[in-house]
Amino acid sequence: MAFALPALPFGAKDLEPHMSAETLEYHHSKHHKSYVDKVNSWVDEKKLAGLSLVEVINKAVETKDKGLFNNAAQAWNHNFFWLGLAKAGQKPSGKLASLIEESFGSTEALLEKLAAEAVGHFGSGWAWLVLKDGKLAITSYHDGDTPVAHKEIKPLLTLDVWEHAYYIDYRNARPKYAKDVLSNIINWEFVAKNLDGEGVSRGDLKQA
Repeated sequence: MAFALPALPFGAKDLEPHMSAETLEYHHSKHHKSYVDKVNSWVDEKKLAGLSLVEVINKAVETKDKGLFNNAAQAWNHNFFWLGLAKAGQKPSGKLASLIEESFGSTEALLEKLAAEAVGHFGSGWAWLVLKDGKLAITSYHDGDTPVAHKEIKPLLTLDVWEHAYYIDYRNARPKYAKDVLSNIINWEFVAKNLDGEGVSRGDLKQA
C-alpha cells in the first residue's frame, strides 16, 4: 500500500503570471512528491499500512518520530496549499466575507496581515489563516509543522513560504510573492468550505 501524489486541481498555466508552470513543475512534481515518496518508503518499516496521511501525522506526534512527522506533515501541507489556489477572479462572499469584516475590517486588511505574517516569518515554514474559538486568526508554523498537530485550530488557507515555493518566479522577493499570490489566485470557495471545521480532512490522503 502507498500514497499517491494528488494531481494539481488546476492546469499548469492557470495561475500565471502569479505562479508559473515551471514553478508548479518543480514544486509539485519534485518537492511535494519527495515528501510523499519518503512517507511511502516507511510504510512497512514503521507499520503505516492502511493509515490515512492524517493518521500517520498523529502517529508521528504520539511516537515523537520527527522524520516521519516532517515528511507526512509536509505532504499534507502541500495538499492543502494547492487546494487553496485557483485562477484569478474569486472574492470572499457570504459568511466568510462577514467573518473577515468582523475580524479584520476588510479583505484587503486581512491580506495585508497574512502577507506580513508570511514575510516576517524567519526561515522556512507556512503562514496560515485559521479558525480558532469561532473567529478568524492568522498564525505561522516553522518548517513542516502543521495545523493537523494543533487540535485547537481549524485550517482555512495557507501560504508556503519555503524558498522553493517562489524562487523561480520571484527570486528572493518573498514580499512580492506573498502579495501577488494572496491578492490574485486564492480559492476563496475552498476557504469558505473550511469554515465547517473539516479542513484537515480535505488535505488528507488514503493509501491504495
